[in-house]
Amino acid sequence: MKIQERTGAGAGRSAAPAGPSVGDRLPTPPRERKPALAALAVLLILVGALGATMLVLQAGDRIEVVKITEEIPAGQAVTDSNTTSVMVAEDPGINYVKWSQLDALKKLKAVATIPGGVVAVGEMFGEEANVPEGKSLVGLSLKEGQYPAGLKSGATVAAYRVGGTSRTDSGDGETGGSGGSTGGDAVIVEKAVVDYVKETKGDDLVSSTNLPVTLLVDDAQAAALTQAASNGEVALVLVTGN
Repeated sequence: MKIQERTGAGAGRSAAPAGPSVGDRLPTPPRERKPALAALAVLLILVGALGATMLVLQAGDRIEVVKITEEIPAGQAVTDSNTTSVMVAEDPGINYVKWSQLDALKKLKAVATIPGGVVAVGEMFGEEANVPEGKSLVGLSLKEGQYPAGLKSGATVAAYRVGGTSRTDSGDGETGGSGGSTGGDAVIVEKAVVDYVKETKGDDLVSSTNLPVTLLVDDAQAAALTQAASNGEVALVLVTGN
């Protein structure tokens, strides 16, 4: 009787269904591979690395050159006061003037007016100013009241004779112009281009009331303008064309 009871109990336990294992999980589908995106990511990494390399190489090929700090009129030379040094990326296609060549540059002249704030290149300088054929550069020293306020290089002006005798009577009834003036007016030059004018800042005119100005005029007008300028009898007026 005891043997039968144990056998029956064991049979009952074996008949119960086995539950699922604790560590078992549902199967996951395989991930979809995207080779195009992977290739694009690699390409972007290569482009970024190449750009960084180029920046490093370019930063390493920098040279010290001459920079013009103040306007230099045609025919004038550079000085220590109107130049400074600046670092730029070396470019074989640009004829930079290196800072080490400043002393040699001082022996040359600006072939045309050079504005301030530009980097000097060899083509800006030569043995003499580049004055157009049939033209002359005439220098003036004007007092306050003999030039319009805000006068700048490139402006078109007329030059008048002031403070002197604009007409002379020859005694035979004919009245001639003095120093190139025609008829009854006192115009020396009807139209001239301001090639250079010194920029004034603050109280620059306190120590010197004269303003240096250079005019580009026809050769035929240069003598009369120079004569009037030497006597301090020139006044400039802005005219149409500015």
